[in-house]
Amino acid sequence: MQKLLSVAIPCYNSQEYVRHAIESLLPGKDQIEIIVVNDGSTDDTQKIAEEYAGRYPGTVRVVTKENGGHGDAVMAGLREASGLYFRVLDSDDWLDENALYIFLGTLKKMRDSGNPVDLIITNYVHENVMEKRSCSINYHKNLPINRRFSWDEVKEFEMGSYLLMHATTFRTDLLVSCNMELPKHTFYVDHLFVSYPLVHVESMFYLDVDLYRYFIGRADQSVNENVMLQRIGMQLEVNRRMLYDLDLESIGNKSKREYLYYYVEILSLITITILLRSGTKENEELMESFLDEIKDNKPNVYDWIMQKPFYRHPIRPIRILPRFISYPTYRISYRIARRHFVFN
Repeated sequence: MQKLLSVAIPCYNSQEYVRHAIESLLPGKDQIEIIVVNDGSTDDTQKIAEEYAGRYPGTVRVVTKENGGHGDAVMAGLREASGLYFRVLDSDDWLDENALYIFLGTLKKMRDSGNPVDLIITNYVHENVMEKRSCSINYHKNLPINRRFSWDEVKEFEMGSYLLMHATTFRTDLLVSCNMELPKHTFYVDHLFVSYPLVHVESMFYLDVDLYRYFIGRADQSVNENVMLQRIGMQLEVNRRMLYDLDLESIGNKSKREYLYYYVEILSLITITILLRSGTKENEELMESFLDEIKDNKPNVYDWIMQKPFYRHPIRPIRILPRFISYPTYRISYRIARRHFVFN
């Protein structure tokens, strides 16, 4: 019988973490296909993965490939997936055991119904192990809870709340049929992994459990602010792909179209924030140039952003107020906000 869930674990030199990731899935081993994708690791990742494949031959599989980056490893896992649903578990993260049992029970009901939804949404938890604090991210204000629904029932998302890869489990057939491609050797492609198939999603289910545990706070992590600044070219590439690959105006459903406009807005805000916080003249000019590009090439997106009130985010003030006012004001506001919220 087809397993309920395929989980891809993209790994690159993950020997310190991958055991924990795999172990967190084993309570559901009878219903889960675990696909460990070794993306050209030079440490003992392959050895550890093969150890688990030998111990759990009906559950754990190993895909060994040349290094192609996170997105390429995700796609390699998807090509091997045979479960009803598919999700990604990064090698330094884990799933909560109690939530996993509930989650698998929901997937079983979906299968037994004969009409499984396209997307199942769950909560995720920021686990900042270094600072010993955590923060659960949920969607109580946006989505109907514990039942099937369509886009027409999705409420407007508050600024900063959106569907990350950690919150999403897509029907495998839908992911395959949308023919998405993720760029190689590029970080931050999780935004593309979510946004590309969302265009095709019609039915959803929000299961209100804290399933995914998202490890943050490590200095070398891709989402560390300093690392993101070093990789700003990758962030810009992903941002541009969302801008140009998503034909937003062709989406008929108003709620779906507006959510994806909002998602592009959020990603653009992240890009602007990274550039502006660096404090260099070069990055300030790059930021202004990128906003000019959006204005010239995607006027509908630019108008969407500029019609938002000042308090929503700094992009509109940056474009309207003098730089000597808007730039330092934003930097101070960001530092204050960072002290009160769990940022990456």
